[in-house]
Amino acid sequence: MDILLVVLGGILVVLGIIGCFLPVLPGPPLGFAGIILLHLTPRAHFSTSTLIILGAVALLVSLLDYLVPVLGAKGFGGSRMGVIGCIAGLVLGVFFFPPIGIIVGPFAGAIIGELINGDDLKKAIKSGFGSFLGYIFGTGVKLAVCLVMAYFYLKALI
Repeated sequence: MDILLVVLGGILVVLGIIGCFLPVLPGPPLGFAGIILLHLTPRAHFSTSTLIILGAVALLVSLLDYLVPVLGAKGFGGSRMGVIGCIAGLVLGVFFFPPIGIIVGPFAGAIIGELINGDDLKKAIKSGFGSFLGYIFGTGVKLAVCLVMAYFYLKALI
């Protein structure tokens, strides 16, 4: 049973890293679930404070992931339609144009959303750039958190 938990935990940690790039997988919570599974075995023990901190960080980063592109778009003068376009572009880009769609989708979606909103092209591009930067920043933070969890996982196994 312990081997099964270790393997499943490792799979969840890897899926957590992949989930940083795919919006259908919640990266940090999956990585944290992998840590929990490893903790349930006699092979590794994490302190209560470590588990609480990792869990809180995973939750916080997951919540901020939805807020950061909004802040990026708004910071660059975007509207609600630009943000909705950014999210729609991300989802469509991931499924229909992988892997380049992950990068181009949010940018194009924000521009299209702003143009639908009636803004001029210059403002639409500025908003698209802000949404794109927000998405890239959020992805980077999620990836950093998941890599830290992978480090904890591997260190506990070795």
